[in-house]
Amino acid sequence: MDLRIGGMPHFFKNSSNVERSGLGGGSLCVGAFLCLRLPLWWIRDKILLIVKSDRGFPPENGGEMRELTEREVEDLLVGCAILGTGGGGDLEEGLKLVRGALGAGRGVRLAALGELDPGSWIGSPYYCGAVSPQGEGIEGRVALWAFEVLEEFLGRPFAGVIAAELGGLATAGAIAVAAEKGLPLLDADALGRAAPELQCSYFYVKGIPIAPMGLATPQGDLILIREIQGDARAEEVVRTLATRSGGMVGVCDHPAQVERLQGSCIEGTLSRALQVGMARRQAVARGDDPTQAVAAAGFLLFTGKVEKHSFRVEGGFTLGEIVLAGEGDFSGRSYKIHYKNEHLISWLDGEVDVTVPDLICVLDRETGMPITNPNCQEGQRVAVVGFPAPKEWRTPEGLRVLGPAFFGYEVEYVPLEGRRG
Repeated sequence: MDLRIGGMPHFFKNSSNVERSGLGGGSLCVGAFLCLRLPLWWIRDKILLIVKSDRGFPPENGGEMRELTEREVEDLLVGCAILGTGGGGDLEEGLKLVRGALGAGRGVRLAALGELDPGSWIGSPYYCGAVSPQGEGIEGRVALWAFEVLEEFLGRPFAGVIAAELGGLATAGAIAVAAEKGLPLLDADALGRAAPELQCSYFYVKGIPIAPMGLATPQGDLILIREIQGDARAEEVVRTLATRSGGMVGVCDHPAQVERLQGSCIEGTLSRALQVGMARRQAVARGDDPTQAVAAAGFLLFTGKVEKHSFRVEGGFTLGEIVLAGEGDFSGRSYKIHYKNEHLISWLDGEVDVTVPDLICVLDRETGMPITNPNCQEGQRVAVVGFPAPKEWRTPEGLRVLGPAFFGYEVEYVPLEGRRG
């Protein structure tokens, strides 16, 4: 393992043997990382530990952009949590994180990719780890720290922020970083939903390198991976770090110029999420069924009561199964969902119904709010809503990394509308 502080190699047993580099005038945070006893395979990659810097970069303005109201930001996050297919982190934590960022008088500017200078650089900050029961809490600033680690290494300011995926916490991390750094938030992401593994990304499909990567742990470790042998390898490394750091780390990766992102991300996804979240809220205000309002943009797949729910945390992922007993129009029928952080496949009366990359979303029957994994409670009344995946994922190259076979299901992908249309 090539550990470098300020560009010079150091060999040490604990943090007291590490010299300060003086980079950025910050403080070095390596002690907790060094005691992780990471597997020997880490030595194959080049990992750079750097300091947290107090240096801030001036934001760049790429043109006219729409500033979102606080209500719109909350609708956006609710929509992201719905489209996050059970994963993407805890919505309440995400709302808390964003309210804190906006409470300091900052705003959120939503920008189309074409509004920024084609040569400007974009960062993608997010959280990685196993999804957790609600109420466990997170260290919300790790995504910001990871963003700054990568920015410091590149030696240039990022001109904008792009979300890695849609989710109540995943997208909140990108929103909070954009607000705190005074940067525009792109109306795009790398998925158009959430997914459990780092290589499940349209950046990966289109060949944008994942490294260099900035990482930050809740314990204060700041890590730069300068080179790594692909996205699957990055998944192993980051997942191990998250497992050894309390289950969650902040990451910023796939640094790219705007011109490179053209055609390499899923555009318009935040606007779509905003519309879904707004439809839910407005239906509640009118006294209408919010699940029907959400399903208007997709398909109502099932309504019923949670009959059984089991899950376990394994290898840094939350793996589970939800079994529903039908009610109303679905009385006497059954529905089963498997998830690996996010919902992957469902069965109606024992027959395959929906698979990745299409979206399977579980909502509270009364409020229309998303139920993230592993928070379904037995006896809870829910609605299952499906959405067609973005067209990018329905191509042969997209299905190779986000189709049912990638997750070990030997079933053919059939578009949702082909089964339910």
